[in-house]
Amino acid sequence: MKYPDYNLEQELIRQGYKNIVGVDEVGRGAWAGPIVAGAVLIFNPGFLIDRQQKIINAKCHGLGIKNLPVRDSKLLSAKQREEIFEALKNKIIWSVGVVAVKEIDQIGLGRANILVMQRAVKNLRVKPGYLLLDKVSGFSHHLPWRSIIKGDEKVLSISLAAIIAKVWRDRLMANFHKKYPDYNFHRHKGYGTAGHQKCLTEFGPCAIHRLSFRPVKKIDQ
Repeated sequence: MKYPDYNLEQELIRQGYKNIVGVDEVGRGAWAGPIVAGAVLIFNPGFLIDRQQKIINAKCHGLGIKNLPVRDSKLLSAKQREEIFEALKNKIIWSVGVVAVKEIDQIGLGRANILVMQRAVKNLRVKPGYLLLDKVSGFSHHLPWRSIIKGDEKVLSISLAAIIAKVWRDRLMANFHKKYPDYNFHRHKGYGTAGHQKCLTEFGPCAIHRLSFRPVKKIDQ
């Protein structure tokens, strides 16, 4: 299996850019809950990569993640993502951006997807010099940036941004489950599963459902 590497970040550093930040979002296709984006700056890549620029077993560097390399967040279990986040959260510079359900319904999914990435970048405690994004259409920013197809599978900082965004959003959805227990948000995280569909049919939409989404709108009518 091929893992994301630090090659593109290093290429940009050689070109004179500083503070290369990876950005990715999660939750775009969910029926409920916010969109969340992560932004990550790896200021000390040595603890993550070997001389061949491949992800290595993190336990060799005392990070406490046994045999668990960083990779595309969709290929990791929730427990693995949590372990990576807890091990690395103090060893990278990171932030998140959030666009809530009401905003998604008001401005549309496309604009919300761009806005959430812009917010994640704005929330960083350092000024980025270059942005690397997982494939996105319509993005704009005053900083130089590049959109990369399957960036979360190829670029280390984007992969970490996706993991952080996923962990953050999953935690938000677990908290929403406490407020709206009928919908089992802690299980499906707001995505369109059969179980979620059943809950929607039985109870109707709640306050964090995206009423602009066709499956939800159909039940709400």
